[in-house]
Amino acid sequence: MYAPNYIENKLKFFPHIKEAVAFGNGRDKVCAFINIDMGSVGNWAERRGIPYAGYTDLAAKPEVYQLIKECVEKVNAELAQEGSLADSQVRRFLILHKELDPDDDELTRTRKVRRNFIAENIETQVKFEDGRTGIVNADLRIVDVAYRTPLAKAA
Repeated sequence: MYAPNYIENKLKFFPHIKEAVAFGNGRDKVCAFINIDMGSVGNWAERRGIPYAGYTDLAAKPEVYQLIKECVEKVNAELAQEGSLADSQVRRFLILHKELDPDDDELTRTRKVRRNFIAENIETQVKFEDGRTGIVNADLRIVDVAYRTPLAKAA
């Protein structure tokens, strides 16, 4: 059973994750796109002496990927104990290079994720304040996450 909203909410429970979009319906693995919380992760990085020059730079740091991987692994550990949801564990994730924004049609005005739009548009068209548009793209690192054996099957 695949429950995207449930997985996303579990991921967003962590203060370092601002937004999460899970994909798994019709796929052999569940994957997640993650938006880091700039304030929380920025503070975390500063306490560790990790320099960065904005969201895109911070989101690409290997230390940030490790931080988010730990969050995803904790969610997987919980899902492994939940019987019917054990196969919904996140197998891969990436950190998006920009924050999701209603002005870029990635979120509704009420801040609900437009899942299909996100899935189709990794290369993002952005709207600048002066009305111009441009394309933002980045090389995004995809990280594999360990699968936890469900408790019912482990023995």
